[in-house]
Amino acid sequence: MARQWLSLVGTILLQSINGTNSNFPAYSSQLKRLLSLSQLQLNNLAFASDAGKLFGFFSGLAANYLPLWLVLMIGSLLGLVGYGVQYLFLVNQISSLSYLQVFFLTVLAGNSICWINTVCYIVAIQNFPFDRRVAVGLSTGYIGLSAKIYTEIVGAVSPSSSPVKEAKTYLLLNSILPLIVCILTAPVVRCISSGKSRKIEVGFVIMFVITIATGIYAMTTSFSSVSAALPPLPVVIVMCGFLLAPLAVPFAEKMMERQQKKCLIRREKRVYDVSIVEVGGGGDSLNEGRKGGGIEELGRAAAVVEVEVEVAEEEEIGAKEMVTRLDFWLYFFVYLFGATLGLVYLNNLGQIAESRGYSRTSSLVSLSSSFGFFGRLLPSLFSYVFSRLISFLPLIFFLHKNGKLFMKSTHEIIHKLK
Repeated sequence: MARQWLSLVGTILLQSINGTNSNFPAYSSQLKRLLSLSQLQLNNLAFASDAGKLFGFFSGLAANYLPLWLVLMIGSLLGLVGYGVQYLFLVNQISSLSYLQVFFLTVLAGNSICWINTVCYIVAIQNFPFDRRVAVGLSTGYIGLSAKIYTEIVGAVSPSSSPVKEAKTYLLLNSILPLIVCILTAPVVRCISSGKSRKIEVGFVIMFVITIATGIYAMTTSFSSVSAALPPLPVVIVMCGFLLAPLAVPFAEKMMERQQKKCLIRREKRVYDVSIVEVGGGGDSLNEGRKGGGIEELGRAAAVVEVEVEVAEEEEIGAKEMVTRLDFWLYFFVYLFGATLGLVYLNNLGQIAESRGYSRTSSLVSLSSSFGFFGRLLPSLFSYVFSRLISFLPLIFFLHKNGKLFMKSTHEIIHKLK
């Protein structure tokens, strides 16, 4: 399971830098001045970033025919083109760029998020078949932390710089940082075929503890009073430490696998030595050993069949069947009328702060990102906790019922003895 855990850590790192559109409020006011845009045109650019996700089905189709590392590279290259060309225009490396071209570049950059998301979803679902909901929710939650990460990096790279330079730095980071992380994580973010498909308890508990600690640190350092007192570079270094902390889970799992392998080799060696002695003494023991081995093999085969049946219970459905289900439309309208309002507010957060005379827009963006991270994490955490409680309900009911019968029988026996 070490490689499966390592792939999950890879998806966490990818999602933590994948929310490139979430830091738009931090530099939207400067972009408005640099490009001489009206408020309506700026709002259309914010819409363009989200509109790029409407074409996210292309990444799903590509994942059916292309290797996952190539899908990952395509997504990062789309972001490199979408944000990189805008950055080159702002630093006067491109002479002219019309508003329509900027609009389509923003659509392209927004679509790049879907390609990385698709790879993360596939890897989490395939590598954790029994805990797919928890794995997907845990990795997806880190996309809410992207704005906080980008804001802190910009503060560390260009401290005490002008707002215009900060806007250019945001666009530069949005273009190159996802590409760098995709190249680093591509070897480990892949579907792993392993016979050890089992439920994991301790690993997810450790992951949730690390994730909650990361969110608390991000939220604490986002307040203006705290962020003003701390130098930006140490804040970034500690944040990187929190992002790499989940690597402790695959490392510990690898150590356990090595220890179990050593114990298994020693056990097989002892069994082999005993079998040789028994063969010298007679054939009955050998026959019994064969019989016992057959029973053991039968048990292993039954376990494999049980795993295959349990995984096959949840099958994928087609697009036609999906649109006929009530669950799909509930999710669609909740996202349309719920999350969309939040996106509109966050996209205009920079303009709202400027209208209120608040100059530290980056602190507001970091704070909203930190709370959004917790908001994405809590459903996954509650799902994990409640699923474990529900699984124990039959046992609790059984113990409760049989406990009453035991107490009643004991009372009757004591009464008869009297």
